[in-house]
Amino acid sequence: MLVTASPGSELLDRIAARDPLFRDRMAQRMQAVEKRLTDVAADSPDPRVGELTGHLAVSGGKRMRPLLVLLGAEFGEEWRDGVVDAAVVAELVHISSLYHDDVMDGAALRHGVPSANARWGERLAVAGGDWLLARAARLAADLGADMVRFNADVAGDLVEGQLLEMTGPAEGEDPVQHFFRVTSGKTAALLAMALGAGALQAGAPTAQGRSLMEYGHQLGIAFQISDDLLDLVAPAEQTGKEQGKDLAAGVLSLPVLLAVSGTGPADAELRELLEAGPLDDLARRRRALELFRSSGAPATAERHLWERLALARSALHDLPACAGRRALDALCDYVGARVSRSSAAGC
Repeated sequence: MLVTASPGSELLDRIAARDPLFRDRMAQRMQAVEKRLTDVAADSPDPRVGELTGHLAVSGGKRMRPLLVLLGAEFGEEWRDGVVDAAVVAELVHISSLYHDDVMDGAALRHGVPSANARWGERLAVAGGDWLLARAARLAADLGADMVRFNADVAGDLVEGQLLEMTGPAEGEDPVQHFFRVTSGKTAALLAMALGAGALQAGAPTAQGRSLMEYGHQLGIAFQISDDLLDLVAPAEQTGKEQGKDLAAGVLSLPVLLAVSGTGPADAELRELLEAGPLDDLARRRRALELFRSSGAPATAERHLWERLALARSALHDLPACAGRRALDALCDYVGARVSRSSAAGC
């Protein structure tokens, strides 16, 4: 059966390239998720609301979170009722967080298209994100009490992670450890939830669900490090976001923290630039990016990334050998390779 390309197909191709039957089966299921997602995300009696709330759902993306739900379901009865809707819940929560993040960061682009705040303004973008989060909660309620708890917990983790990022490290707290606390909430929690929700809806053994969630947690931290590196070394055409967006917004990502704590001349100049205020001036931002790339921070950040990927792989050891486990292992390769390619091109 010929399966047409859809958002997430590139990622699926990379992690299931050696198993075409598995790849085609997963692609069919992802198409079912995609149809349900675009329907639910724009499901408002007022077409103006639907256009706002469906904006990022139809603009594409990697669809990593719904794919993780489907991969988690591979360890149970993957075609059980509720698996597709659980995948939609995970992506709705993710898209909601993008609406809110872009407002706080003042981002103009997302997925290569104007962000919701750039197109409709900040107030409507925030309301659109709230609407999507409410719709995810409603869909989770139809899946049972355990799914409601999953959804409530991850929503709380996302908000707490954002609050921690905004308030910064506590007095005497190591900034790098603070970064990992932030990332555990803002990124890792949703990837862990996606895998756990898939296992739950498919009736997988509880112990396997826990292993999958631990994998998702470690993968999420690695993925955030990779995204932070891409923000600093990859061109906008590759990421669909402005280069240095997080740096301009004053976000102290792990790579930036490593750079400003360095002892080289480039590190000292970068510290001075950041201490002078937001890098909203294009010339200052370009200089900061040059200084970052000439420091030792990219290589050190990559080492942290590979350490987390090793922890993610170790969480797979107790899972049965199957196509789903092989795909999760390949996903670690994908996360590492996307950064290695960009670092080589940008340095």
